[in-house]
Amino acid sequence: MAWNEPGGGPKDPWSGKGGGEQGPPDLDEVVRKLQERLGGLFGGSQPPGGEGPSGGRSGGGQLSTKVIGAIIGVLVVIWLATGIYIVEPAERGVVMRFGRYVDTTGPGPHWHIPLPIESVVKVNVDEISTLTHRAAMLTQDENIVELELTVQSRIQDAADYLFQDQDPERTLNDATVTVARVVIGQSKLDFVMTEGRGAVSVTIKERIQALMDRYKTGLIVTSVNMQPAKPPEQVKAAFDDAIKAREDKERLENQAEAYSNEVLPSARGNAARILADAKAYRDRVIAASEGEAARFSAVLAEYSKAPEVTRQRLYLETMEEVLGKNGKVVLDVTDGANSLMYLPIDQLMKQTQTQTPSEPPAQPAVNGSPARPERVEAPLRAVDRERRVR
Repeated sequence: MAWNEPGGGPKDPWSGKGGGEQGPPDLDEVVRKLQERLGGLFGGSQPPGGEGPSGGRSGGGQLSTKVIGAIIGVLVVIWLATGIYIVEPAERGVVMRFGRYVDTTGPGPHWHIPLPIESVVKVNVDEISTLTHRAAMLTQDENIVELELTVQSRIQDAADYLFQDQDPERTLNDATVTVARVVIGQSKLDFVMTEGRGAVSVTIKERIQALMDRYKTGLIVTSVNMQPAKPPEQVKAAFDDAIKAREDKERLENQAEAYSNEVLPSARGNAARILADAKAYRDRVIAASEGEAARFSAVLAEYSKAPEVTRQRLYLETMEEVLGKNGKVVLDVTDGANSLMYLPIDQLMKQTQTQTPSEPPAQPAVNGSPARPERVEAPLRAVDRERRVR
């Protein structure tokens, strides 16, 4: 039988166990009770006219306001503290306000307005990035060369790196490819493979940096290293022969230069010696000529004083000079001479000419006594000259 049928009695399912005439619970009452319980937990006030557990009026309204203010203050302090950040020595902090760039901070502790107003992105500016590029390129003289480049870079401007270019690393790679082909295409093969490798690396670095600055990537190229260029495998043997010939040429040039450096100083020394000898000969001839001229002037002065005597003296000196080189001796024998002294003058002169400095001079005997050749010729010439003057 249904609970609401006649005769069924009070069988309301919402009624209590006592079976009284109670209706369904009031939702407003349930909500009120829940609010009272929560207010008790947080120090809330009782309803008007109500009493606390002790039967008196509660002062919870004033206490609730202070607690809420303290909680809000603590939350604000915690929120502000989240804006403190530290930038490492190798980093830079990029501050953004609602996603827009505001400032770049250096190493050390800093503070910014916490999220969601401002945010900070830390960028490592000391980290070195390495990019390697390998490719076959065409030179100016239409030769193919295989080249390998290693480009090292780091972040110079953190703000430009984050906001000015969408992909700075890809831009650096594209710039490296473009610049390398342009520079190699403007250079000859021998220059790239030999002495021009360093110059080519410097040129590539400068041009890549110019493109990085133009596109504001915030990157700086620290170094560009170019490995030795290699020819393609198909023509490697011919290139090896050409390199060997070039090395032989350099070796021969070095040998020729060494020989030149050895011969030229000797030739310069000989030339200087010849010039010095010529100068000395010139000075000697000039001095002898001046002496002869002075002697002639002196003789001329004496000749003007006594012409006959001077003429005779000149004649005797000339004959002495001429006959002194002859091996024959002429003696003037006067009348009434009792004896003729004979001296082997020619033998003495020959012995004097052939005698060495280390050997003692030969002293032939004259009338049983040793002769002195070095003192014989001069006295005889003096006696002969005196006789002729008489």
